[in-house]
Amino acid sequence: MSLSLVQSRALLGLEAASVTVEVHLANGLPSFTLVGLADVEVKEARERVRAAIQNAGLEFPSNKRITVNLAPADLPKDSGRFDLPIALGILAAAGQIEAARLAGHEFAGELSLSGHLRPVRGALAMALALHGRGVATRLVLPAESAREAALVPGAEIYGAAHLLDVVRQFLPGGPAPGEAADDGWHRALPAPAGPAAAVADLAEVKGHAGARRALEIAAAGQHSLLMVGPPGSGKSMLAQRFAGLLPEMSVDEALESAAVASLQGRFAVERWRVRPTCSPHHSASAVALVGGGSPPRPGEISLAHNGVLFLDEFPEFQRSALEALREPLETGNITIARAARRAEFPARFQLVAAMNPCPCGYLGSSLKSCRCTPDQVARYQGKLSGPLLDRIDLHIEVPAVPATQLLDTPAGEASAQVRVRVVEARERAIRRQGKANQALQGAEIDRHAQLDAAALQFLHAAASRLGWSARGTHRALKLARTIADLAGAGTVQAGHVAEAVQYRRALQAAG
Repeated sequence: MSLSLVQSRALLGLEAASVTVEVHLANGLPSFTLVGLADVEVKEARERVRAAIQNAGLEFPSNKRITVNLAPADLPKDSGRFDLPIALGILAAAGQIEAARLAGHEFAGELSLSGHLRPVRGALAMALALHGRGVATRLVLPAESAREAALVPGAEIYGAAHLLDVVRQFLPGGPAPGEAADDGWHRALPAPAGPAAAVADLAEVKGHAGARRALEIAAAGQHSLLMVGPPGSGKSMLAQRFAGLLPEMSVDEALESAAVASLQGRFAVERWRVRPTCSPHHSASAVALVGGGSPPRPGEISLAHNGVLFLDEFPEFQRSALEALREPLETGNITIARAARRAEFPARFQLVAAMNPCPCGYLGSSLKSCRCTPDQVARYQGKLSGPLLDRIDLHIEVPAVPATQLLDTPAGEASAQVRVRVVEARERAIRRQGKANQALQGAEIDRHAQLDAAALQFLHAAASRLGWSARGTHRALKLARTIADLAGAGTVQAGHVAEAVQYRRALQAAG
């Protein structure tokens, strides 16, 4: 048969769209044509596939006119993932393997010139797409990619090390589908859970009782946090320990985060169910933070999905990069639109930012005097727009710790002890409203963040005196709800509101 069809998938955002690789062999002048909106990487597959087939000891139909179509034609295709399905399509069209046996399988893999299979990006996204369809389809991938794809529950994933390992499965009279012919072909199983990844412990932080309390509140309610303090006061140290306070990831959360990391080739099986912490440098562009490119790829905010995005030297980031955070902080996702395509990536991250109060860093410090003029301070703090600051729930000061306290104070409360309270508070919120307090919107806030009379009066007075926007008032209310959950209170009381107010005015005090 001179025509064969092989199934594969292309990546567009987190969506893994189905692609049919159609291969036709015809008489005529020898040629190898590849069509179907293929990127340069895909077009280079012609030489990789030719060399891989020949070096594997198989016959390449060099005397035929070969046409490969990647359908649908209007879907962009990139990377070397189509090498394996193109090679199998050519072999099936030439009659060297049984085309009918390819049905019920999908393939992806990059070929080396020797025929060995190299890993591909987005293996988890492909497995999730198959799992979502609920169709009994086997996914054949390079062995390394198969390890991560096998993390999807119920997925039937097979790994192969070489082109010949795949070809043997589809020879006429070959082994039954799924039966291992040798060690090079195997059913991929989820990797066993390894030892828990070492996470820096909050017990190592001495002093900073107020900052530790703010971290606990932020973790319990999924709130964003801005720390303001002089150089060396411990802001980065606190941020690096924040992920250790968060509840353990569910399987669905872990799959979402791992799928995004897989799109960038940054997923490691050893990090399975470990909340990500992304710390981009302040020179990062807006595209690096939110994602982009052609085809669109996720940025740091999506790689931090279900984890922590730590932005140190907050005002030093480009203004456009910081303003791009406003939408995902509200919606939990980012949409990257291009003329022909649009891609949507999840971005439910917890923002932890750190900054100095002024260019020299010592405004308000008791250890050193500030040498900045009022204009310099105003210009520095003015790099952060009001709308962006309004979307950050907690603003706290992190003063420098005196040397005597640093050396003489015993270790503080461990992360594991704090995490117990965080988990209990988070579970109270989930039982009450099905989501974390930070995610409450509109009428949900009125329904679930119930204030007693004294608390309502206090909040009215604070909002009026401090000039809060409607968003700022609602965020203070959600903060108070989290503080009440940590205290095990059914209603929000005046004391809870008073503490929440303190976390909404720290930057104003620092200025």
